[in-house]
Amino acid sequence: MKVKNFWFWVIAGISVAIDQLTKLTVIQTMELSQSIPILPGIFHFTYVRNTGAAFSLFANGGGWWLRWLSLVVSLGLMAWAIWHPRLPRLEQWGYGFILGGAIGNGVDRFLLGYVVDFLDFRLINFPVFNIADISINLGIICLLIATFFSADNSSRDDRT
Repeated sequence: MKVKNFWFWVIAGISVAIDQLTKLTVIQTMELSQSIPILPGIFHFTYVRNTGAAFSLFANGGGWWLRWLSLVVSLGLMAWAIWHPRLPRLEQWGYGFILGGAIGNGVDRFLLGYVVDFLDFRLINFPVFNIADISINLGIICLLIATFFSADNSSRDDRT
């Protein structure tokens, strides 16, 4: 049996699994606010709780609605993948990464009331983030690349 948009589901599942496993490891092995230098001054594992959105936006009590947003986005993407015609592979990867990230952070928000963040790039003074955040950004990159290649291919078709 062939599954429509197979790579969408695979990428989403792998993203959620890696995200949740890494967060569970952090929760079980680190104290809140503990920082472990991997490359001192450059990259650390730092356990923080983010009650807001990306970069802790809406962290002061305004982030409660984010759990519902992640649920709506997740359900919407799954419904779209089920009922939409087969997508090109790169788009499946893109939407799959976004779904995986939304589910990963959504699970945290529903079960814990906050998102577990732990990847801390200090060299560029970047906010602490997690695998779900990386998945969402990878998804956006995949979709941007797919859009550029799609636009490039359609302009070639118009000329012939």
